[in-house]
Amino acid sequence: MMKKLLILLTAVCLFLVPIRSFADMAEGDMIVTLGENLTETQKNQLLEEMGAPKDVQIVTVSNQEEHQYLGKYVSKSLIGTKAISSSAITIAPSGSGIKVKTKNINWVTDEMYVNALITAGVKDADIYITAPISVSGTAALTGIIKAYEISADKTIPEEVKQAANQEMVETAKLGDAIGAENAAALIAKIKEEIAKNQPKNDQELRTIIEQAAKELNVTLTEEQIQRLMDLFNKLKSLNIDWNQVSDQLNKAKDRISKFLQSEEGQGFLEKVKQFFIWLIDAIKALFS
Repeated sequence: MMKKLLILLTAVCLFLVPIRSFADMAEGDMIVTLGENLTETQKNQLLEEMGAPKDVQIVTVSNQEEHQYLGKYVSKSLIGTKAISSSAITIAPSGSGIKVKTKNINWVTDEMYVNALITAGVKDADIYITAPISVSGTAALTGIIKAYEISADKTIPEEVKQAANQEMVETAKLGDAIGAENAAALIAKIKEEIAKNQPKNDQELRTIIEQAAKELNVTLTEEQIQRLMDLFNKLKSLNIDWNQVSDQLNKAKDRISKFLQSEEGQGFLEKVKQFFIWLIDAIKALFS
């Protein structure tokens, strides 16, 4: 009888003790997304790689969800049959913008993620995206948006999620033709211009796209221009806060600039410099 009473009291206490919700997350808190097809060993390895605390909040992402948001834009073979892309989202100080770092992602670049996440309304977060093996990275966005909704206690409209995924894929495809950095920079530039001067018709939108490409010294085909017009017409039709988009883009650029000026950033640039010096010397040695 005493044992049963103790169990009952314990259960009541557990019920009464306030459980911290995702919405209570504060600056520095982390939430993790894990693909549901990861093995236990892979999960543990990725959690360690992320530097996740033992009590970290984990959101599972299924392959079905990945197909739901990507099926219209990429082939089934690219999405695959297993969900293994994972991420860690750390709440950053208010007004600091978005920073993305990736590992084992071979198609979608950091800047492409930043652009798409800004479209989805994500802000002020440090995001680390990884996988146990090299993957395209298209599926990671699904998990990040899902985790952000929980952490911010905010529901992102389905059509906005679809648009963010479409933007990421279109940017990556464009990157195959003009270079990943050029593609990401072009999308960001077009967004900035739309935020400043809302185009009233297709001709004004085309002018913005063509001018942005010209400023970045990028040559676009008619088909590429049309695909960009289709994408941005879709974005314009959604309830997107373009002022916030512009603000987050500026903050993302500021964070990159500050990093490059920091001691850590200078160290990174020095390593890159030394690598190219070594590479040039190695090439010279081959022909000497």
